[in-house]
Amino acid sequence: MITQWGEKLEQEMVLQEYPRPQMMRESYLNLNGIWSYAITESADPPAVWDGAILVPFSPECPLSGVEKTLFSNQYLWYQRMFLLPEAFNKGRVLLHFGAVDQEAVVYLNHQEVGRHTGGYLPFCIDITEYLTERNLLEVRVQDNTDEGYHTHGKQRHKRGGMWYTPQSGIWQTVWMESVPETYIKRLIITPKVDKQCVEIGAEVVGKTRPVAHFHGADYPLPARIPAEDLAFWTPENPELYSFTVTCEEDTVLSYFAYRSFSVEKDEHGVPRLFLNGTPYFHNGLLDQGYWPDGLYTPPSDAAMVFDIQTAKDMGFNMLRKHMKIEPLRWYYHCDRIGMLVWQDAPCGANVYNPLVISAPLVTGKHRQDNAYTAFGRENKAGREEFRQEVRDMVRTLYNCPCIAMWVPFNEGWGQFDAEKVVEDILKIDRSRLIDHASGWHDQKIGDIQSLHVYFRKYRFRPDKLGRAVVLSEFGGYNHQVFDHTFSKKDFGYKKLESPLQLENALQELYEDQIVPAWEDGLSAAVYTQLTDVEDELNGLITYDRKVVKIPPARMAAIVKVE
Repeated sequence: MITQWGEKLEQEMVLQEYPRPQMMRESYLNLNGIWSYAITESADPPAVWDGAILVPFSPECPLSGVEKTLFSNQYLWYQRMFLLPEAFNKGRVLLHFGAVDQEAVVYLNHQEVGRHTGGYLPFCIDITEYLTERNLLEVRVQDNTDEGYHTHGKQRHKRGGMWYTPQSGIWQTVWMESVPETYIKRLIITPKVDKQCVEIGAEVVGKTRPVAHFHGADYPLPARIPAEDLAFWTPENPELYSFTVTCEEDTVLSYFAYRSFSVEKDEHGVPRLFLNGTPYFHNGLLDQGYWPDGLYTPPSDAAMVFDIQTAKDMGFNMLRKHMKIEPLRWYYHCDRIGMLVWQDAPCGANVYNPLVISAPLVTGKHRQDNAYTAFGRENKAGREEFRQEVRDMVRTLYNCPCIAMWVPFNEGWGQFDAEKVVEDILKIDRSRLIDHASGWHDQKIGDIQSLHVYFRKYRFRPDKLGRAVVLSEFGGYNHQVFDHTFSKKDFGYKKLESPLQLENALQELYEDQIVPAWEDGLSAAVYTQLTDVEDELNGLITYDRKVVKIPPARMAAIVKVE
């Protein structure tokens, strides 16, 4: 299967957009395109290269031009030459990888310059001291997928049903920038509606104090920008404000939004999700972020926009990004289009015990998550790595206005010490909500009770602990559109034979279950799901994005709850 964007892909122009929209510099060199690759059985550099690969597409996906699976006992090597443009080097040269799955070692001119473990987050290496006139860049990758404790999301070597084709290696943009010796390393942007301001801070390499410039005024950082003239950001009015920050010779362009998320009681005393001090129903879709031609990698910037805009056109105001962290441009488009995001941490564990993971769906009973062996989390290094990755995820996406909720665990997949993981998040970010255990294995903490309901009618019941209640997964109705399917399998939770049957079933589902629950106190509903994914045919859009199963305007009328 291939998408319309994959069909039009130009290899020399693949994913050229600036990859970090909230911290843009004029200095930018994109390294996407044709690289050499080899898959080897040893850690030594290959004597002979296997051929060409289109970066940043993983070798398992069609758009890479390779379509080979990397196994846990193998090494994936990349190589390319580059020259720095004239006057590019302003003092320091930084090499950026958007994401590499899972363990990467980076070499420049045959010298190791950096390492990174974790398949979902960006990393940066200062390569200044290793540069020559002509430069040979090489990357060595290992990926255990689900054969270890590293985070792997919904990838499995034995794919099928709700588990998907694995992907490996470089899967987000590789790029370079040059900065002065003193430069801005990171911005920290925190809207504070309760204090009527937006706080802006920065981490700097060097000792000079940076300055923010906004609406003709200068604000030495850290600073508070007053909010008297700022409009609230909402999905209906996604107002963004541009500003710059300078530090000696370094300048970055960024943006912020003015908004707040909270759990409060409405006028009837019902705890609900609030946006900007007002009750706001999160009407959402589960979004896996998989592509038939690019797997984890969207084939283009326009492809990302299509998913987000189509979801909005269908009447949804929220996407739950499931078991995956997207390129930063995806969050930028959510920011500007107006789409709330619940961000999952990709899961990882040694093994999933179905009796532990699925039992609450039948019994309603939840286990304490310090039973490490039962949850496949007996490996201490794996637990520590996951906690660090959650912290890094929160820091990486902290400035994105669209993110309303962090979701560290889903249905007990690799769950452990949820209360401690929540404390980790709160030390970094108290401006957003946290769903500590989406679905089940509720540890009776936090402000959210999170439920998954597929095989029975949902009826709202207030949480006994007084938390806001969210239906974080439901539905999953499958309808097969012939000639637009990945395989002959048809996985889902209720099979409908025609678009009209699907439409009528969804109408009944929302009218009979979701709207009454919202009236009684339900704060959010996340329908499964935005698109078909491989064997799963329960999307509102086919996997190749060529058929929207129900016209968006009709879907918007069905899901309207107010």
